[in-house]
Amino acid sequence: MTVVDVTEADFDAAVIERSRTTPVVVDFWAAWCGPCRALTPLLEDAAARREGSVVLAKIDTDANPRLAQAFEIQGIPAVKAFRDGTVVEEFVGAQPRAAVEAFFDAVAPSRAELLAAAGDEASLREALALEPGRADAATALARLLLGRGDDAEALAVLTGLPADFQVDGLRARIRLSQAGRAGAAIAELTAGRDEQAFELLLGELPDEDVRMLIVGELDRRGAGDALVRATRRRLAAALY
Repeated sequence: MTVVDVTEADFDAAVIERSRTTPVVVDFWAAWCGPCRALTPLLEDAAARREGSVVLAKIDTDANPRLAQAFEIQGIPAVKAFRDGTVVEEFVGAQPRAAVEAFFDAVAPSRAELLAAAGDEASLREALALEPGRADAATALARLLLGRGDDAEALAVLTGLPADFQVDGLRARIRLSQAGRAGAAIAELTAGRDEQAFELLLGELPDEDVRMLIVGELDRRGAGDALVRATRRRLAAALY
């Protein structure tokens, strides 16, 4: 659904958590508010036109006063756009259609972003053609190439990208592979067996390329992962 009614009970799930994967525009409104009645149809049209790439969440401030207080709503309509759990854009008061469309354009994912999220090789290549500096698309494509043994093209895909844990880690992986080192650990990574790979890599510290590879793969998995937390503790102990 592109338009949802949200309450205090489901705000965290419907807005905060959902915005981690899809931008959510929140419309704070009330039934007695004339400007709200003028703005809401424009917001609904803008959300519908984007076919699920942006969600519109409608919050009745009279029925949900704690949310209005939490977000310091002083006047309505008040519109806030969330991405990754935080407010990234906002405005107060009725706006013309052109301004509403521009607001949605600013928070909606680009075509390159959508292609990068798709994750298949053709989509990743198209994403990089549209935005050559996209690290998420480049690292995903490089992993696909490394998985089939094409180290040279993987390195070319990563060339020119700014420093980044995953980019640096993949470059280190290529250097290790070309030098004939850490082969068993790299094979485990290719097979998706991260725990076994980390065990092998930790045994090869304090090699700098090994450290960079571990850090890059931990970043790929994400900070909340139990294996990541345990491996980071072991990495710190091994290095310091």
